[in-house]
Amino acid sequence: MTACAIEPEAAPGDGAPEVGCTITADGAYAARLTLDGDCWFPERWTLDGPEPYAVPLPGNQPEEPGTEVQPMGDGRVLIRRPTDGRHVFSLLYPTGPGTGEVLLGAVECPDEDVPLRLLPPAPGGERAYALAVGRRSSTLWLVAGGAFGPERLTEIPGRCSGGVWLDHAGRMLALDREVGGRTKTVVVDLGRGGEVSPFLQITEGSDDRLLLADPDSGLLLIRSDAPSPGEDRLGWGVLGSTLPVRFPECLRVPDCSVTPFAIQPGLVLMPESCAVALRVQGPMGGWLGLWRPDGRQVHHLPAPAGWLTGAGLWTRDGVLQLPYATAEMPCGLARVAAPSAPSGGAGDPGDVGGTGPAEGGAAVRALRGAAPSADGQAQAGLAAADERSQVGLAAADGPSLPGLPAADEPSEPEPPEPVVARPVPLREAPLGRLVTN
Repeated sequence: MTACAIEPEAAPGDGAPEVGCTITADGAYAARLTLDGDCWFPERWTLDGPEPYAVPLPGNQPEEPGTEVQPMGDGRVLIRRPTDGRHVFSLLYPTGPGTGEVLLGAVECPDEDVPLRLLPPAPGGERAYALAVGRRSSTLWLVAGGAFGPERLTEIPGRCSGGVWLDHAGRMLALDREVGGRTKTVVVDLGRGGEVSPFLQITEGSDDRLLLADPDSGLLLIRSDAPSPGEDRLGWGVLGSTLPVRFPECLRVPDCSVTPFAIQPGLVLMPESCAVALRVQGPMGGWLGLWRPDGRQVHHLPAPAGWLTGAGLWTRDGVLQLPYATAEMPCGLARVAAPSAPSGGAGDPGDVGGTGPAEGGAAVRALRGAAPSADGQAQAGLAAADERSQVGLAAADGPSLPGLPAADEPSEPEPPEPVVARPVPLREAPLGRLVTN
């Protein structure tokens, strides 16, 4: 499954826990907090069977504001409970009519200005990590899967956010780090004791964030203000490629935010063919977008009723699965086919199945009048011809790769076999003629 960065929504005004769900990297389990009357309790969803089903995991008392849950690969649910300057971690599991709990330990955070949150589920599902963000540095914690409870792994200078896994082994973690008023993505190598290296820098003065990464294809989804200073743009690149980052015009929706949340996995060396799921939020509400890098248009669809906003995963054959909960279907999974590739492939968007009834908005249908495609021509990029961008990798333990070419220069052909790489920055990718198709 796609490794993704979490962009949490604002908490409700009454201080209640955030509503949504978190899915394991392999898509087998999900976990969320849900309501029983006025009381919040954890719930685990099983997604890898013929039909999804939910198991409630209530404790001895309702959960408090600020509580987080995350599913583990073995079906247990990690819970983080903030209390009296500490964050207490436990593993929950069903025990017949009740809920079993294994206490893992606590992380001390007496300073209220040092928030701590869980990072996206790690590949493999055996370990879980948390990030404590201080005024001048951020601390990475292993909170589940260690030998002796929560373990402090490394301290990173700067204030970090985001969180994207770059490999299937759960070794390379990308974080967006703010230093000196600018945000750049760095990578933390957990196999080298938390060694930190630069990863993404499009220009020296731009804010560059990594939102999603797919280890199979190498597709990266990036948000940056490099092509339009002062305005964040959504772009895409390829891990280890010699091509510059592209910022498609079709991903700009007026007066709306566009956030990618899932990439189709399994397409090795075919990043342009990967379907990407987008959450579009505007003044009149939110909906679903489907896009491929080689399609040059976004297919806009209504979201299913009760969608757990921002949650979903692609199957390898191009079906987007969206968890939803309604009064009639408290545990459902709507299915949407990926948009067809230019040369043909998956079914048209809106070819939908689901575990609930089609009525009441549970099924998703294609909307007419989708956003127009870009004209495919090169757009004007940054004015200075010698400005450079840096995005990519170098071979493990080796020197950084040569510079990225300008968009109008021919690039070297991609290697026929995937290369295991360790993220460090590529150098000198001119943005003088930025391609925005």
